Amino acid sequence: MDLVALQPLFSTLWVVWFFVLFIGILLRVLAPARKRELEQAGGIPFREDVSDRRR
Repeated sequence: MDLVALQPLFSTLWVVWFFVLFIGILLRVLAPARKRELEQAGGIPFREDVSDRRR
């Protein structure tokens, strides 16, 4: 078999791989256990820098 004959199979597997990867990323980011960590990271731009208070 040559690669041209396998091209449809590779294309299908590529789409399936990216779909699985996308779902995995969504599950990791939206997991309830990570809520506090993500809320803390989201507040970083609003924190005061300690070195700015000393000036």
